[in-house]
Amino acid sequence: MAKIVNIAQMREHFPALNQKVNNRDLIYFDNGATAQKPQSVIELINDMNSGTNGNIHRAVHELSARCTDLYESARLAVKEFINAESTDEIIFTSGTTASVNLVANSFTSRFISKGDAVLICEADHHSNIVPWQMACKRAGAELRVLPVDQNGEWILDKLDSLIDSKLKIVSVAHISNVLGIKNPVQEIIERAHRFGARVLLDGAQGVVHGKVDVKDLNCDFYAFSGHKLYGPTGTGVLYGKREVLEEMEPWMGGGDMVDSVTLAKTTFAPLPLKFEAGTPNFIGVAALGEAINFVNRVDIDFMTAHEERLTSSLNKELEEIEGLTLFGKSKQKLPIFSFNVEGVHHTDLAMLLDKMGVAVRSGMMCCEPLMTRFGVTGMIRASLLPYNTIEETELFTKSLRKAINMLR
Repeated sequence: MAKIVNIAQMREHFPALNQKVNNRDLIYFDNGATAQKPQSVIELINDMNSGTNGNIHRAVHELSARCTDLYESARLAVKEFINAESTDEIIFTSGTTASVNLVANSFTSRFISKGDAVLICEADHHSNIVPWQMACKRAGAELRVLPVDQNGEWILDKLDSLIDSKLKIVSVAHISNVLGIKNPVQEIIERAHRFGARVLLDGAQGVVHGKVDVKDLNCDFYAFSGHKLYGPTGTGVLYGKREVLEEMEPWMGGGDMVDSVTLAKTTFAPLPLKFEAGTPNFIGVAALGEAINFVNRVDIDFMTAHEERLTSSLNKELEEIEGLTLFGKSKQKLPIFSFNVEGVHHTDLAMLLDKMGVAVRSGMMCCEPLMTRFGVTGMIRASLLPYNTIEETELFTKSLRKAINMLR
């Protein structure tokens, strides 16, 4: 199929972008929470819900076979999309949160003991903080925290005191969901590996904004969600290096993840099925595969250049608004902008923008420690994807200025 090489071609695939909200043309700037779906994904979901619907891996009838093929084709699509070594390294989950929790449970039970340490970052999403707090409490391990500076960038000078022989795993975000900063993950991976520690990257935003190559990154785990990548909710991926996954025990038991079951003993299925207990969201996973097929049609040069234009345009517009504080200033900035306006509550501002047809996020963005770091109770976040336009950034800032004046 033809490559998508411009914004007009990109937008024509997304019917949701053409709707009106509160009698205004929608400006959808909440992509960090969830992306809209292309027509091909919508059609596949509808087709499977209305006809091609049979439980996978379990039956010999035609509907089961079709769904199994779609499910496993999606696994191959993910494997190639992130350049994994094998489909055995691709585990389907319900999202980034489930993927992180899987590692926090299975890796900890196998590799972490009392006196060991885990490293996270204070800018991380709650789903990359809470599971490790729980895991460290169970294991009697120490939870270490990499701080960020006033711009939200990692304070790498602290790594010498945080990475040592006690450290067993580092779990950090590839790209901050609040600040839009692409973190220097390869440096932390290299330093952790020197001491034998493994590294998990929360790629919920990383997989959306640019090419991910897990071999090049050399991370041990990579987690992401389907719904931020133009796919359906309730879908996610955990990539893990085979040698680590082989040694980890499943953290959920049930059907499809077993080899043999007796009342005395159970043996487990080989990778990746031993981590996929129960009936999976096979319709969602098939649609995730289709979402990846769609992304593969988008010209990477167009996507990169357009995101750079969006970032530059919106950054310039926001910096010109009096009383606006922008968080996450960095040369590694992507089109995710979080800010506050002096004298205006973030929720009030988001509600008023909604009345103008603009969808943004307000609140803590599931990053309360980061809010505490900056001394705020919440922020406004505008997060963009390559289907957003320069015209939308201009209309957004015009609406923002109007809303600020109304609230002051």
